[in-house]
Amino acid sequence: QVQLVESGGGRVQAGGSLRLSCAASSSIFSRRAMGWYRQVPGKERELVARFTYSGTTEYVDAVKGRFTISRDNAKNTVYLQMNNLKSEDTAVYYCNVAWGPSVPWGQGTQVTVSS
Repeated sequence: QVQLVESGGGRVQAGGSLRLSCAASSSIFSRRAMGWYRQVPGKERELVARFTYSGTTEYVDAVKGRFTISRDNAKNTVYLQMNNLKSEDTAVYYCNVAWGPSVPWGQGTQVTVSS
């Protein structure tokens, strides 16, 4: 069964850091390049960081230099290290496949950055 479980969100002050985790089913993790998305109420979900199939990483401009995506293949887990957080990073964060049709979404993890 396809499953994604995000965790690690919370409330931090601007300038702080958080590390998000996404535990994925091995059926997904072993075959698909993963990414992190975020969504704020009233807006579409946006991709913020992802792996390519060659293993490189890509980021949207808004998070470049602050966020780092990584993975632990042994644990079928993808991480998002978020540093120097800003109030505009406040959102629900999700992981999913980064390319092609998405798989069922997890519940996400809320990140709230207070200024």
